[in-house]
Amino acid sequence: QVQLVESGGGLVQAGGSLRLSCAASGRTFSNYVMGWFRQAPGKEREFVIAIRWSTGITYYADSVKGRFTLSRDSAKNTMSLQMNSLKPEDTAFYYCAARNAWWESRRWDDYNYWGQGTQVTVSS
Repeated sequence: QVQLVESGGGLVQAGGSLRLSCAASGRTFSNYVMGWFRQAPGKEREFVIAIRWSTGITYYADSVKGRFTLSRDSAKNTMSLQMNSLKPEDTAFYYCAARNAWWESRRWDDYNYWGQGTQVTVSS
């Protein structure tokens, strides 16, 4: 059974940085796409970033391009989301997700497994 555990959320001022981590277990993830989604109160869950685990190719939402980066440690089955130049509109609950397919998707309902989420709050 796949388990995803996020860590690293918190409160930061606008312009600051945070680093989120996701630890995955239960499978070999070489044929998976791993990603991050976020959901703000009253809004739909939206795609943030994803990585094709086997190749490391990363896909970004336009809203985070140039500010967020995603890295993975295949040996440890962990990935880290480095968020820089944070804005108040980045405030949301952030979820780690895994998709059992080798091609990426930006649709949240294409992902099979989810973590419990972690809150990111950016104050102005």
